[in-house]
Amino acid sequence: MNGELEFQFPWVLALLALLPVYAFLRRRVGRFAALRFSSADLARAAGAQARAAAGRLLIFLRLLVVALGIVALAGPRLVDTQVQKEAAGLDIMLVLDLSWSMMAQDMSAPGSRVSRFDIAAKVMENFIQKRPDDRIGLVVFSAVPYLASPLTLNHDWLIENLRRLHVGTLTELGTAIGDAIAVAAKRLNAIPKSKSRIIILLTDGDNNKGEIEPLPAAQMAAALGCKIYTIGIGVDQPCQLPAFDPATGKLTLNGNGNLIPTLMLQPANYTVLDRIAELSRGNFYRATSAHELQAIYNHINKLEKTAMKLQRHASYRPMFHWPLLAACGLLALELLLANTRYRRAP
Repeated sequence: MNGELEFQFPWVLALLALLPVYAFLRRRVGRFAALRFSSADLARAAGAQARAAAGRLLIFLRLLVVALGIVALAGPRLVDTQVQKEAAGLDIMLVLDLSWSMMAQDMSAPGSRVSRFDIAAKVMENFIQKRPDDRIGLVVFSAVPYLASPLTLNHDWLIENLRRLHVGTLTELGTAIGDAIAVAAKRLNAIPKSKSRIIILLTDGDNNKGEIEPLPAAQMAAALGCKIYTIGIGVDQPCQLPAFDPATGKLTLNGNGNLIPTLMLQPANYTVLDRIAELSRGNFYRATSAHELQAIYNHINKLEKTAMKLQRHASYRPMFHWPLLAACGLLALELLLANTRYRRAP
């Protein structure tokens, strides 16, 4: 049987305490056979045996019948409790820079070759897995924005699309931050009755392409009810962009297995990102390592909580018939014994 056993009227069980009191006050547990003897000495042994055999057994059965009847009156039942979780999830658009500068290796640990994009993609995947009740979409951009995934609860599919991306997937060169914000805000605005609209923008550069400037795009997003968290990544000093194959996103190494430096990347000016966050009531963050970036997404995860409602449903299966049937069976056994083997002579 499934479920937990409980009693509908548990206070009735208090009557069980009266049974041992009754047995104690009775002083004897059975009645002697009503036979006459010329001498009490002749009947003493037979009387003791009659008491033990008939009286004790029959009174025990009667007390057990009453006890089972009290248990049945208490209303035993099995309770099957089910808890349903209702999540009022958030709508989150992840906006990820896919320009060539995201191949820089400045955020990787010493001795490793991990690009800014690889670090960002791994941290974002972890963030997605932590929010199973939210609709999450993905916009990537270089000189143009591209919708990699619409808002969805199918996070496995979302992560699969994220893993397909690499630097070079978008062939147009440049960084169109304003256009990317506009696309993300438009997608969020298309969701009717959205509880909360969040944009998390990650970039390592300045806006140099696109039709919409970042600040007007942020104002438009704020007017649509979107909050923007902006994240600027990369070290605060010049670094080399290594050679790579745009068709695969793989590094190109020289004959000694070393990176081939190309152009020099300058530190980005993230004043605009700070202003974007301010206009949309969000926060601006800076990350110069994988650890810092993970801490930022963890902080955003804590700030934007998904509202949860628990609904508890209980179904009851009455079980009073089992102790009642047992009581009837023992009562029948008592009456049978009292009128057969342990029958008392008048």
